[in-house]
Amino acid sequence: KKMVDMVIVGADRIAKNGDFANKIGTYEKAVLAKENSIPFYVAAPVSTFDFGLKNGDKIKIEERNEDEVLFIKGKRVAPEKARAFNPAFDVTPRKYVTGYITEKGVLRSGEIRRLMKQSFSKNT
Repeated sequence: KKMVDMVIVGADRIAKNGDFANKIGTYEKAVLAKENSIPFYVAAPVSTFDFGLKNGDKIKIEERNEDEVLFIKGKRVAPEKARAFNPAFDVTPRKYVTGYITEKGVLRSGEIRRLMKQSFSKNT
């Protein structure tokens, strides 16, 4: 059953190569969309693009307190010596992205360079 026509997510930061950071769980949605041949778009203003970041490996990911995972309403729900990794964001590689929806229009991954040139030419 083709119940989903496309997936659209937001982004907190988009690197020069098109990798992007968004709330945790976005990466999994992108992988599932690709596996099911569903177009996957990122909707974000041009100001979200950080042309100083080469790729997603350079995006700093905020880590939340592990107690958010280990405790519920003050009661420990994990084994006593368990630790938790609790990132607030994940990074999705551009290979999963069909396009970027911006106020300048819809861009394919290869068109980010054009956006970068336009942005820099307006600033000079």
